[in-house]
Amino acid sequence: MKAPANVKQSIDFLRQICKISALKSQMCGIFGYVGSRSDAGQLVVNGLKNLEYRGYDSWGVAQKHGSTVAVTKDTGKISSVNAEDFSEECGLAIAHTRWATHGGVTQQNAHPHLNSNSTIAVVHNGIIENYQELRNELMAKGHVFLSETDTEIIPHMIEEELRQTDDFASAVRNACHRFTGRYGILAFHTESNTLVATRTGSPLIVGVGDHGYFIASDIPAFMEHTKVVQYLDDGEMVVTDGQSILFTDLETGEEHPKREIEITWSVEEAQKGEYAHFMLKEIMEQKDSIARAVNQDEQQIQVIADAIRNAQGTFLVGCGTAHKACMAAEYFFSVVSGHHVNVTSAGEFKVHHHFLKPDSLLIVVSQSGETADVLEAMSIAKAKGAKVLAIVNVEGSTIDREADYTLLINAGPERAVASTKALTGQMAVLMMIAYAMVEKLHEGKTLLLNTVSMINDMLNPRYIALLEEVAEEIQHHEDLYIIGKSWNYPMALESAIKIQEVSYIHAEGFASSELKHGPIALIEEETPCIALVGNDEVTPDIISNTIELKARGARTIGIAPKNNEAFDTWIKVPDAGAAQAIVNIIPIQVLAYFLAVKRGKDPDMPRNLAKSVTVK
Repeated sequence: MKAPANVKQSIDFLRQICKISALKSQMCGIFGYVGSRSDAGQLVVNGLKNLEYRGYDSWGVAQKHGSTVAVTKDTGKISSVNAEDFSEECGLAIAHTRWATHGGVTQQNAHPHLNSNSTIAVVHNGIIENYQELRNELMAKGHVFLSETDTEIIPHMIEEELRQTDDFASAVRNACHRFTGRYGILAFHTESNTLVATRTGSPLIVGVGDHGYFIASDIPAFMEHTKVVQYLDDGEMVVTDGQSILFTDLETGEEHPKREIEITWSVEEAQKGEYAHFMLKEIMEQKDSIARAVNQDEQQIQVIADAIRNAQGTFLVGCGTAHKACMAAEYFFSVVSGHHVNVTSAGEFKVHHHFLKPDSLLIVVSQSGETADVLEAMSIAKAKGAKVLAIVNVEGSTIDREADYTLLINAGPERAVASTKALTGQMAVLMMIAYAMVEKLHEGKTLLLNTVSMINDMLNPRYIALLEEVAEEIQHHEDLYIIGKSWNYPMALESAIKIQEVSYIHAEGFASSELKHGPIALIEEETPCIALVGNDEVTPDIISNTIELKARGARTIGIAPKNNEAFDTWIKVPDAGAAQAIVNIIPIQVLAYFLAVKRGKDPDMPRNLAKSVTVK
């Protein structure tokens, strides 16, 4: 096969050899149902529990009862709510589990929100950026607001629009024309038996059931009822009465026909099974999820590698954990293929647009495919005429839809807020591309599959118990430091993220060579310090840095293929060569999990965080 000569030809060729499809994921949990079932309240409560990882500081349910709306909402987690309490006969209900952005965590600020006479109920994800202006306008007309949220203006604005039309869907459409920002809205009116949803940025998915329609912010909400979905694209509105459904352009009202798509993953994949928490389940699944990431069409990987080689500048961007995967990939491309790529956090990408050309290439990495800063980076690149490749876990997410080409990592559903298996899948895919750039794709795949086998051996009960013992010993420390070098440096940063977000311990990662330039001043007697070590050209350097930490009184923990006198505690990992970063991060993930549990924290739902950051 002759390699394409430039980025445009590479992308066009990719489109020819594979079919690009589309799906979703997001921040707050939204779920609604309309249909012939009479237990809509119970149905949405149970479904919402499967979305709690999207937001969990408060919850609420609105049910249609004749000409009235029955609203129940409170602070806390939806998982503690008994669905049997919603036993009234009802065929239309909406529900929401919140991650607060505007207004504190209070019962009044919880969704759903109502209009003046409690005939319109709304749940919402995202931000209405001009809500203060609209709130002042509505207050001048006599509207009274009960919460501090931007969401509450939505039902009031719809109420105003209903003064001009008797069609609820038209009133919602006209109200949305007044809003600025990225949002997903689900609403109903007591005088109609319809659900209306609109989307400009925050994803919503329709589930097609035998007895009605579901609308949710993520698939697990309705998976026990149907695996057939339709996707609401950006700038669209959907209206359904439970028997029929209509997708239209939010701006013009033009009809947008949709195809039905069947989801391939199972309900069991989205459940905890025998594990106490999703985080541990997803860590343990990596022996399988990495193999799925490696199982890519080799022709696609090779064409992506050719696109990078032919590009006038390649940028790798992501946020949080995905950004650390990009940073590790910078070393993969440097060491494996001798090729330079530019890496930046998606939120900082805006200032790099000066370097973009039509033949530049942007590679974006995201678990959810809905990250707001990544989507903005994509818009900037496209405005410059550059092509965009996406590496994501969620098929059909907004990033998947808007990219010129998408490569899925196939990690399966990731429910814990702290990303684990998606990270290693992302790194595996990026490493394969690096090997493909020097015509060594088979060698790269073999390395990664051997690494999968070693991870399978590593994650045994005795190994997990050792990590639990280490967590027991260091759980009461409030400061912890991690060092790494080469591709283990980004993993040191990622280690800090994992420990911070689930255990709330102050953790920091450093390049080991930077210790003497400031951070070593933080070391006190028995301060836990973790060294991520491989078996490569930089090993002597990081061992030397670990000895420096020990000399200052640190309690040193070595994650390494070989033991060393520099380590007070040795956690053995396989010697994985270029894939060392992948195996080294896994014991850190387990350690972070046990630190959270032993400190009495919920590792699946850390405070102040949500699974996907769909607002900036």
